[in-house]
Amino acid sequence: MQSRRKAKSSSRKRIASSAKARALPAKDEASSRASVVAINPPNTPRRAADVDRKTRETAVTVSLRLDGSGRGEARTGVPFLDHMLESFARHGFFDLKIDAKGDLHIDEHHTVEDVGIVLGRAFRQALGDRSGIRRFGEATVPLDEALCNVVVDISGRSYLGYDLPIRQERVGSFQTELVHDFMKAMSDEVGMNLHLKLLGGRNPHHIIEAAFKALARAMDQATALEPRVSGILSTKGTLT
Repeated sequence: MQSRRKAKSSSRKRIASSAKARALPAKDEASSRASVVAINPPNTPRRAADVDRKTRETAVTVSLRLDGSGRGEARTGVPFLDHMLESFARHGFFDLKIDAKGDLHIDEHHTVEDVGIVLGRAFRQALGDRSGIRRFGEATVPLDEALCNVVVDISGRSYLGYDLPIRQERVGSFQTELVHDFMKAMSDEVGMNLHLKLLGGRNPHHIIEAAFKALARAMDQATALEPRVSGILSTKGTLT
């Protein structure tokens, strides 16, 4: 009799323990939901921007998403610039759409420079206070005989180190000196150090395209979120 009673008591304990394990207490369930909310906070930065700028010379619209897949579409009225911008988006894994209308009957300068200004502003807005980004980026990219190196520091301070000597004045109808103006405008508006250096090259198309691809790779690195960074990657506590 005693052995039967012990067996029944043991069986009841096992059933109660199993039922307890299946039922999640309300407190634990609430804690579980809170953990999910903490992983995906509602105020997570969007890391995207839409910027418009209109002057008497140009009207430029840029839509930028930093965490994209490399979809680029550029309609600036300057075909060679469109080619470079779409290459930049592709190799930087940015989703980028640019529309621009400018006084091309006068010159391409205003359009090229203003696209650089608005693209830089879009990066600045998409980065917000720059919390959690890697900040620095570097890439060396070849295109046949051309080899270009680009280094960036999204520091909040603008500086352009430009060492892309191109002997030819034009690629088709595009003025090669406008590459400098684009890079200066973009670096000023982002608020970053930008260094470009030609390590070798002959063909101006190859040199410029290698520079834009290297810029894309460097910007992809610098704007990426670094999980080891808490807050701003600066001893000053700010990058703006």
